[in-house]
Amino acid sequence: MKFFIDTANLAQIKEAEDLGILDGVTTNPSLMAKEGITGTDNILKHYVDICNLVSGDVSAEVIATDFEGMVREGEALAELHEQIVVKLPMIKDGIKACKYFSDRGIKTNVTLVFSPGQALLAAKAGATYVSPFIGRLDDISTDGLNLIAEIRHIYDNYAFDTQILAASVRHTMHVIDCAKLGADVMTGPLSSIEGLLKHPLTDIGLAKFLEDYKKGN
Repeated sequence: MKFFIDTANLAQIKEAEDLGILDGVTTNPSLMAKEGITGTDNILKHYVDICNLVSGDVSAEVIATDFEGMVREGEALAELHEQIVVKLPMIKDGIKACKYFSDRGIKTNVTLVFSPGQALLAAKAGATYVSPFIGRLDDISTDGLNLIAEIRHIYDNYAFDTQILAASVRHTMHVIDCAKLGADVMTGPLSSIEGLLKHPLTDIGLAKFLEDYKKGN
């Protein structure tokens, strides 16, 4: 499973990269705004700064909701850096734009996916990644993890190359459950990744080792 971090915070990206397990980054307009990154030039520069911190794919989202606008913005984003993946909304024109980019060898991430049918359309259009939002489904008392399982089953049936990028991951158990279900990628906050490090028996065992060492040295 690939580990992406879902943030526009450069310090958190660097911390995850320093762990040696980071495979990429996802961002969106909300995450940019959270970091105070506003204005087209500043946003584009920030994408390049992120690419310079990591070696994997960096999803950069278009703002347009029409085909021509998505193509225009997506082409500009793709020209920024070879690691950029054009992030497109799961709407009719988003699927059309996905096909346009996939035909030209430009990586895409179809986002805001909430059903198996949407994921099927994204795969048919040649999406590199499809992003089902499991946390947001959980928020409305729907089983987000079941969506991962359904998409995995469909993609395996037809050997689609599209990677399942489990998005809106909220906590460490989401990461574990997505790994069990066969998601290709997870993207979440730094806390969900660092949570995998933690176990009380590890802390107890280490403290005991150090205590015993001090007794004999």
